[in-house]
Amino acid sequence: MSRPSDHIDSAPPRDEDPNVVQPKLGPLGWVRWAWRQLTSMRTALFLLLLLAIAAVPGSLFPQRGADPSGVTKYFSDNPQLAPVLDKFQLFDVYTSFWFSAIYLLLFASLIGCIIPRTAHHARALRARPPKTPVRLTRMSGFQSRILPAELRDDAPNPIESARQILRRSRYRVSLYQDARSTSVSAERGYLRETGNLVFHIALLGVLVAVGIGGGFGYTGQKVVVVGQSFVNSLPSYNSFNPGRFFSDGSLEPFSIRVDSLDVAYETKNPNAVGTPLDYTAKVTTTGPGDSSGPATIKVNDPLAIGGTNVYLLGNGYAPTITVKDPQGKIVFSDSVPFIAQDARLTSLGWVKVPDGLREQVGMIGFFYPTVGKSDTAAGALTSTFPGLDDPVLSLNVYAGDLGVDNGVPQSVYSLNTDKMTQLAGPGTKTKALQLKPGQTVELPNGLGTISLGDVKRYASLDVHHDPAQVWVLLFAVLILGGLLTSLFVPRRRIWVKAVENPDGSLTLEYAGLARGEDPNLLAAVSAVADEHTALLTRQPTN
Repeated sequence: MSRPSDHIDSAPPRDEDPNVVQPKLGPLGWVRWAWRQLTSMRTALFLLLLLAIAAVPGSLFPQRGADPSGVTKYFSDNPQLAPVLDKFQLFDVYTSFWFSAIYLLLFASLIGCIIPRTAHHARALRARPPKTPVRLTRMSGFQSRILPAELRDDAPNPIESARQILRRSRYRVSLYQDARSTSVSAERGYLRETGNLVFHIALLGVLVAVGIGGGFGYTGQKVVVVGQSFVNSLPSYNSFNPGRFFSDGSLEPFSIRVDSLDVAYETKNPNAVGTPLDYTAKVTTTGPGDSSGPATIKVNDPLAIGGTNVYLLGNGYAPTITVKDPQGKIVFSDSVPFIAQDARLTSLGWVKVPDGLREQVGMIGFFYPTVGKSDTAAGALTSTFPGLDDPVLSLNVYAGDLGVDNGVPQSVYSLNTDKMTQLAGPGTKTKALQLKPGQTVELPNGLGTISLGDVKRYASLDVHHDPAQVWVLLFAVLILGGLLTSLFVPRRRIWVKAVENPDGSLTLEYAGLARGEDPNLLAAVSAVADEHTALLTRQPTN
């Protein structure tokens, strides 16, 4: 069976030359084609969705900018996987090359969408409403009314009265006339497109504001022991992540002293014993202007000072450890923050004594706020409650080269034991040293003594400076307002036409047209027709 002549695989008609070749796109043509594809609304929506998907790893993996200690812990817990993830910048998602590429493409796409649409909308605002169609019977809600000849003399001008009715309803109107009829064309709902443009411009504003905030802002983390102070300067931070355009001069001078850290735990519900109920850090601030004085910081209630927000991220214990040499001279004394390892605040810490003893000494400590026996490992200690009810400090002791004399910076939250010999703890003949507050024990090999003083709490503070956060909020409000406007403001046209009849009467025609969904269009046309007819016949509306 032969194919129809218009089938896609059929031979070309005889009057067409099969050797005709369409012109190929040159380099400029391909650039124009690519630009049109990039600036289409479909591409912009796709890139917006892709940006949202690309942000997901930022919530799955700890980020160096917000949780550097979490990144360090992830590397220690996943030594094989973490370096692979790091090559794909999954610990720096929001500054990665692939996230930035999507961000910039979306930026360009939005600009390419907004500029021509704004120009077109500006022209539409200045243009007259479209000419009245010849056949209104094809339009939505069409209806006609007859104005008898005997009523025309006393009735107001039909088209002028229709024009006034539509203008009172906030329509833009224009009069048209042909050989047989006079009509008024009315249009409203331009605010719908305005809201659409505001939505996209505000979305672009959010992207710009986030970029500026990320470039000129900074985040820093600091562990502050109760009774100690923190000064907003680079050397004071435990970790600091500046923006690309950050300068030291943007650090406002202020200080925060942590006076106390009040913690409440659940004790009555047997199924939730130890669950934290509240964390409140009471601090004293010294800063620019009137920002000095007492203040509080809670988990969801940051402190605003010096153009920054200071958040309470976490807390833990800082046992006060004192090390003396064999002659009783103090060679080390400090409240050492220990990092919580579980919900019961079983904590891990590191103590380094580089000077004052016969050898350099390093200790890996485990602190148990309320000591108890582990159910999983025979003889192992654990914490049974996060409160400070029965604290015990256990220390594994090492002696040798700490590696602090080679000029390479070391983290205070690790201990390199490659060039050290373990003197006490598992794997040696000497048990790990165990101390309770107020106790003193001998260090192995006659190196001296170590004692445990009071146990203080510490607050983990996150200092965040974002100069564009007010603009982000403003643009977010505009996005919501523009979206609601574009969704709920109808765009419609209504026409009223007066046609002369041979008998002297007048046929009044009413019709409308909606741009998009408008369930109230028919009702709007009927309302205009009823009001107009009542005005012309001087009959009250229902």
